[in-house]
Amino acid sequence: MKIKEFIEDKWRTLTSTQIIVLFFLFVIIIGACLLNLPIASRDHQSAGFYTALFTATSATCVAGFSLSDIWTQWGPFGQAVILVMIEIGGLGFMSTVIFFLLLANRRISMRQRMAMAQGLGIDDVGGIVRTEKWIIRNSLIVQAIGTVLLTLGFLPHYGFKRALQIAFFHAVSAFCNCGLDIMGFSKPGIGFTNHITEPLIILPMIFLIIYGGLGFIVLEQIYRLKNFQKINVYAKLVLITTGILLVVGTLAYLFIEWDNPKTFGPLNFFQKLMAAFFQSANTRTAGFAGIDQDGMTEISKTLTCVFMLLGGSASSTSGGIKTVTLAVLGLYTWARLRGKRTITIYNRAISNNQVLDAVTITGLMTGLAVAGGVFISVDSGINIGPSVFSSISAIATCGLSIAETASLHLPSQILLILFMFFGRVGVLSISLSFMIADPAEERIQRAETKLIIG
Repeated sequence: MKIKEFIEDKWRTLTSTQIIVLFFLFVIIIGACLLNLPIASRDHQSAGFYTALFTATSATCVAGFSLSDIWTQWGPFGQAVILVMIEIGGLGFMSTVIFFLLLANRRISMRQRMAMAQGLGIDDVGGIVRTEKWIIRNSLIVQAIGTVLLTLGFLPHYGFKRALQIAFFHAVSAFCNCGLDIMGFSKPGIGFTNHITEPLIILPMIFLIIYGGLGFIVLEQIYRLKNFQKINVYAKLVLITTGILLVVGTLAYLFIEWDNPKTFGPLNFFQKLMAAFFQSANTRTAGFAGIDQDGMTEISKTLTCVFMLLGGSASSTSGGIKTVTLAVLGLYTWARLRGKRTITIYNRAISNNQVLDAVTITGLMTGLAVAGGVFISVDSGINIGPSVFSSISAIATCGLSIAETASLHLPSQILLILFMFFGRVGVLSISLSFMIADPAEERIQRAETKLIIG
């Protein structure tokens, strides 16, 4: 009884962010234990706990990394476990918990409502249960539609049973911006390179990736208000920034890779355009192999690093720095260039605290990504380019790689595990909740000093 009371007391002292982090850890460990079972592997031999842990972290954090081809390593049971973890990681743990509470007709407590709001990145708990219900219902509907469309695309190639199987897996993986695929039955690691010219497959994948990366709050506003002028400033910034990044990325890849025989060279104009659009949407945390990433030009690899780091939008299935963070930095830079100290957008001001938050998360993730790349290069003895590429891909939960993950040394692989976890849960959220959970107020005001900036 004392142990139960101790656990309950400790549980009540946890913040909403800490609860979400612990849920992530719990699901990763449970998933690793299930994947470690012999029944999870295709050859019915245990894959080993480390391989299971790496895959469970990648799936739950919707990162898309793997030490081996998913289809080759994991049988039906293992793939089902991976798919459940992708769904939980993509929708968020509180959405999953609320789903089961609603099924059991249980009352949603205020503490649970606060955790739900924290998981979505919003402050107001008013109407949060209605929002979560909409998120769950809409997510399942969109994934079902994606499954139907992809089944039609795969049907001419594989027959109905296999087409439905791979369509369902990839609809969930694409919506959750995960990047894990089971196309290895034809050739391990081939991804979607054999289907990059097929609109019935690639276009639904692009739709699912973009839809999942916009953010649940933005999608809910679009469906509820059905008018761009009525949605709030945040949603407008998400849509505008996402649109700009998609167009810029598509045109850049199209121009740079146009004659590259290893990527777009053999394709006709429409196929090149579609492949460039897929690459542009895919790099911002989805991570499917549509073209040979190692075959791209060095400029395209650098561009991919930038897009992976930027990522999708907050309260979505994607990772990265986030679109609105980029928008705030851009708006602030433009304002300062014109000599202004405040940012205004759509007749609303953006506070300096939010600018500082954007600078902090950008600097933190960029610094970690570069430091991680240096560590991988030194530890595994590979060039700095592929090392930074893998480091950014991990912390941005993308999964694209131009270095064989299985060939990295153990410390480098462990670093990827940590980066995948931090990238999904949120570097800033973790630091705030565990390192400065009870910050002291600044009671002393000191004289300012002047520095020369620039």
